[in-house]
Amino acid sequence: MANVLVFTELHDGKVKPVTLEILGKLAGQTTDVAVIGDLSSEEVAVLAKHGAANVHKLKGSNLDKYSPEGYANALANFIKSKSYDYVFGGATSMGKDLLPRLATQFDAGLASDVVNFTMDGGVFAGTRPLFAGKCLAKVELTGPKPHFVSIRPNALGMTEGLTAGAGAAHDVAADAGNIRAAIAEIVKAASSKVDLTEANIIVSGGRAMKSAENFKILEELADTIGATVGASRAAVDSGFAPHAMQVGQTGKTVAPSLYIACGISGAIQHLAGMRTSKVIVAINTDPDAPIFTKADYGIVGDLFTIVPIMKEEFKKLLGK
Repeated sequence: MANVLVFTELHDGKVKPVTLEILGKLAGQTTDVAVIGDLSSEEVAVLAKHGAANVHKLKGSNLDKYSPEGYANALANFIKSKSYDYVFGGATSMGKDLLPRLATQFDAGLASDVVNFTMDGGVFAGTRPLFAGKCLAKVELTGPKPHFVSIRPNALGMTEGLTAGAGAAHDVAADAGNIRAAIAEIVKAASSKVDLTEANIIVSGGRAMKSAENFKILEELADTIGATVGASRAAVDSGFAPHAMQVGQTGKTVAPSLYIACGISGAIQHLAGMRTSKVIVAINTDPDAPIFTKADYGIVGDLFTIVPIMKEEFKKLLGK
């Protein structure tokens, strides 16, 4: 059995789902959770339900806003005071920034963007995509401990039959140390939708959308089923959508439970960013489009006809 720490990020005061995915997968290990800042008793209870033995809330000056140096220094000092074998976190924007910095401070190994793993005998063995998802590599970690691992959001899924932990909450005095650059202000995006990398359902449009205005069709479908809207590189290059919405090799890598591709041909660059989706639905007028070779369900037809029909059918099913 390994002694494990999971670092959790917060979104509007709530634990990010990737943390719960990791905790579920770590059943059988002694697992603590660390968070920078305060956490409500309700969220502590959620972590306990998913197996957290202890919840450490790191608090201190210069930690009210994220900074790579401050968070890394605070976490490093806390980790040094314990005897953790592994430190896990989400492969989110923050995780990809923070965990490599932490691993460097410990001169330790990092397995990044892992999509599955086992902990047989308390020893980590993971799977991560290489070469834009063309192959999967089995990875292990050696050298000084703790070892660091970042997990792709939505890749593991939620575990059923959870084993609850004690979930004892502890306030920990933390020191951000010397910070050379601090974030003065964080401006939230106008959209309240979940970020693409963490979305459970995504509706994406390609060049066949024809214009930025036509993305309203996808937004209406997304609003109905609680999805986030994405776009292919072709749609972004055509000016139909901003780069922040791009899914693919030069955009964001996603792993939702449901991915609906509308008017997307399925070029390898796009597939690289969404091939790990649990269920893929493709809508395209070309029956020979490459996307159909990867899709679980395919509809040959005009998206401008199909998508509104899907929206209405979903409304009926969801009672909206």
